Amino acid sequence: MERERWLRLYQQAVEISRGWRFGVRFSVSAIVGVYLWAALHERPVSWACQQMNWSRGCGFSRLPTQSTMSRRLQSAPVQQLLNLMELAIKEATSPVEESSTKLIDAKPLPIGGCSKDPDARWGRATSGFAKGYKFYAIWGKAAVPDTWEIRSMNEHEQRLAEQMIPRLDTRGRLLGDSIYDSSSLHDLAFQHHLQLLAPRRRKRKTKRKYKESPHRQIALAYLEGGGWSTFHRERTDIERRFGNWTSFGGGLAPLPSWVRRLTRVRLWVQAKLLINADRIVHRQRLASA
Repeated sequence: MERERWLRLYQQAVEISRGWRFGVRFSVSAIVGVYLWAALHERPVSWACQQMNWSRGCGFSRLPTQSTMSRRLQSAPVQQLLNLMELAIKEATSPVEESSTKLIDAKPLPIGGCSKDPDARWGRATSGFAKGYKFYAIWGKAAVPDTWEIRSMNEHEQRLAEQMIPRLDTRGRLLGDSIYDSSSLHDLAFQHHLQLLAPRRRKRKTKRKYKESPHRQIALAYLEGGGWSTFHRERTDIERRFGNWTSFGGGLAPLPSWVRRLTRVRLWVQAKLLINADRIVHRQRLASA
């Protein structure tokens, strides 16, 4: 299964980067292919640089060294190719509709508390506090998120939402949990043709000292006036997406010890997004066949 999945992803990388003139000994698609092979097997890049660790029918006549991979993975062409692969999957799996429902949430990516990673921070995780990173995403109907970010665990979800909402180019509803219950976020979403729906964060016993957003009032009136069951049924879809992303071989497991620093975590998570998207697309093709 890993072999077939890697072949599909590598073929996509080759087709997208055809004609690119980056790299003398190793093409951009080859660097991406080696990295995807390592991520698919939950192994470090140095493992994928050894010919004996490749299956028959996969691999290359010669492989880049560890130092070459470290240097090339940070280059702009490699990042551009990964982004284009993600964009191609998004366009191929997005439904054609003017209005849609988007889901916003964050997934903690904890690491060991004794880690010396200077980019990792302590922050709120699923059950208490943990050290590490967070995956912030707005997800629609496509096999990959509409937009996403990787930040340290201490970054507040509202702050990342302020950065991600302006990137959306569709109108519709944006569903989030109570942490996104903010008048400023409701106004920002409305400016970008979205109706933010988030449960009331807490009930205040005193009068507010600032003007409450009318868009927040509309959202709370809908949720507390009979729309909660529909909201909850649609909102939990992102929890299922996060769960499915981690429930198969090659999916997103806890960050291994060799994935540290923000740039490496982002590369690893993006590779896992592409692997998960290929799994989703392949299952959809088998179901429609």
